[in-house]
Amino acid sequence: MSLPPTTAVSTRPIRFLKRGELVSLTNVPPSRTLLEVLREDLCSTATKEGCGEGDCGACAVVLGEQVDGKLSFKAVNSCIRLAHSVDGMSVWTAEDIAADNGQLHAVQQAMLQCHGSQCGFCTPGFVMSLFAMYQNHSCKGQAISRELAQAELSGNLCRCTGYRPILDAAQMLNALPLQRLNEVEVLQKIEHIAQESIGLRANLADKCGYQSPVTLQDLLERRSQQPGAQIVAGTTDVGLWVTKQHRQFDQIIDVTRVAELRRIEDYPQHIAIGAAVTLNVAFNALIKDRPLLRDFAARFAGLPVRNSGTLGGNVANGSPIGDSMPLLIALGAHVVLMSVRGHRHMPLEQFYTGYRQNVLAADEVLAWIKVPKPTPDEFLRIYKISKRFDDDISAICLGLKLEINGGIVTKASIGVGGVAATPVRAIKTEASCPGKDWSKATVEQLKTVLRAEFSPISDMRASSAYRTQVLGNLLERFWLESQGVQQINLESFSLAGHE
Repeated sequence: MSLPPTTAVSTRPIRFLKRGELVSLTNVPPSRTLLEVLREDLCSTATKEGCGEGDCGACAVVLGEQVDGKLSFKAVNSCIRLAHSVDGMSVWTAEDIAADNGQLHAVQQAMLQCHGSQCGFCTPGFVMSLFAMYQNHSCKGQAISRELAQAELSGNLCRCTGYRPILDAAQMLNALPLQRLNEVEVLQKIEHIAQESIGLRANLADKCGYQSPVTLQDLLERRSQQPGAQIVAGTTDVGLWVTKQHRQFDQIIDVTRVAELRRIEDYPQHIAIGAAVTLNVAFNALIKDRPLLRDFAARFAGLPVRNSGTLGGNVANGSPIGDSMPLLIALGAHVVLMSVRGHRHMPLEQFYTGYRQNVLAADEVLAWIKVPKPTPDEFLRIYKISKRFDDDISAICLGLKLEINGGIVTKASIGVGGVAATPVRAIKTEASCPGKDWSKATVEQLKTVLRAEFSPISDMRASSAYRTQVLGNLLERFWLESQGVQQINLESFSLAGHE
């Protein structure tokens, strides 16, 4: 299939599977989204556009990708996913999962029987998130609990408030006959596309508008040759520039296929997270060392955003209200910047120079985030304050890590978001901590210092006065939790539901 060109920039063909069949598209502009290709070019209109910014999940589709020899399934938001990024993958929409004879897939049947659809606009997205959950859990012999369904559907919003029947449908999957995909066949077709794409990438590497290097050296060389190209990973930020700001990019370099940057390396003193590691995988690695981060990770964003976005992209974007940076600053994380000239590393907070500005040279890329492992006497908490508990942007985010020995604070590390033009370290408050006994009186002193350290702005999410007050309140919560007090935050509660 050939599309009418809308840009003078040449691109390589996009080849992916849909309903098990090969789709090949040419002349697709670098900035065109997957949703646009599905709806406008392939007339696959079951996939809906709701918000156009990855918040509501109406546009969710499922991607199948070969990972370590197995087929990996993940739901993503097609409205902010660039079409070229799915080259060599399998794509499922709500139109693709029923049998050829019209028999509904189990997730569709469950939604029907449980009356899970009201106005119906969000339904295709819910169905696809359920489909990904089904492939990742039901097909592996794991029962669907209500808690699991709530977590897997965290990126889908229903404006008719119809969540209960949808959660009922998720649990009904446990009682329906299992329907398995022929994963071996899908993997074979994906491998065939991959083999054919090697030649295409090599022949068109230097002239394509959308480039997907597969090695770190290749990435660094292309960045050196094209310093003005837009670097992308999961495009959960860049996708918004396309859909909301109507920006177009003639040259894009996608880092998500770079093998070295897709790894997490474990060292005695730290872990190194590659810039192309998805948020979901990166947070799982952090949770392995610090299980208390599980609830915070689930609140970072909806699952489709965490499936697509990367930790490196979140850090490089540098939003002052991004959630990962206050945590990483509190953990003492460093970033590694690389170019053909070599590499350099620095504490994360030194990476930023201004609002969404950083120290990256024109030929550099952010390659790794190095996170120290926990010490025996550290006490860590990360707090996110937002108007909506799930799938919302922070008004303020505070990460605190104290090392306490014999009741005396020996070291403090505090990262803050939402109070300045960049994510910041609370340097003055940190300096006031060491040598003090960890007591209520000390906490009262530190609250005053922390509140005075920043002058946050007022905006649509919170006023300056609110942010200042909450900073101290969160420090007091931190103190109470260090004394064993429980049931003082929303994470301590769970919604009552039937199994």
